Amino acid sequence: MNKVIDYYNTFDEWGRLDREPVEFIVNLHHILAMLPKKGHVLDNGAGPGKYSMELAKNGFDVTLTDLTPRLVDISVAKAKELNLEKQFKGFHSADAKDLSIFHDELFDASLMMGPLYHLQSREDRDTAVQELYRVTRSGGYVFVAFMTRIRHLMTSLMYPEHWKPHDHVSSIKEFMKTGVFNHSDEGRFTGAYYYNIEDIKPFMESHGFESIKLIASSSIAGALKPEQFDYWRSRGEDEFHEVMKMIYQEAENPSILGVSSHLLYIGRKRTEHPSI
Repeated sequence: MNKVIDYYNTFDEWGRLDREPVEFIVNLHHILAMLPKKGHVLDNGAGPGKYSMELAKNGFDVTLTDLTPRLVDISVAKAKELNLEKQFKGFHSADAKDLSIFHDELFDASLMMGPLYHLQSREDRDTAVQELYRVTRSGGYVFVAFMTRIRHLMTSLMYPEHWKPHDHVSSIKEFMKTGVFNHSDEGRFTGAYYYNIEDIKPFMESHGFESIKLIASSSIAGALKPEQFDYWRSRGEDEFHEVMKMIYQEAENPSILGVSSHLLYIGRKRTEHPSI
């Protein structure tokens, strides 16, 4: 966990979502579409709080947690800057594997948009999802981010020297077996776990969630450049609205899940937890 904290003490996660806006706007669209009109939402592993701020703007009560104290401090400052403090019920430095500061079924819905792909052991991933289940009310929606093995294989083959030790095929083959990645270069992306797409729904369902949707966060627009978006904006508001509508809709197309850098799992907590 210290490596995760060290990484996010220097990495600009707010800026990443600004630089990769399709992921953020597609996820936010589908999150808001599934949430009730009001309620108390947990943003667990929130980073600097970019999703939290949008939820607060939309009238939700929000509680924010993150492992990295610096990011929690940034989120507090952002809430003040945006005059959203009244919508927040708390800002906490907390590990996704231990949400004991919260009682059972406290939240009407919960987000976990990062922790799962930083937890490399199955035991830790199980614990984090069990905690998410515990603090979410029965029938409440959860929104969980995943990164996929097949997309990281593509990235490794395209940019091997940027993703060492994946500049050697033996390392890539081992990664495809385990899903575990540790960057060789100091200070680069922290150790991570990448899922096989077909394992995501069974994993979440084994922990008591009903699967609703699996979204390709980059949709069909992940490779579009700013000037290409500018073209469609130049066509007028109505036409740009229709383009965005297609982007939101096609995010649900299962044929593009493997080319998206992140996936968004949308599930609902079942009342009765299955035996594991």
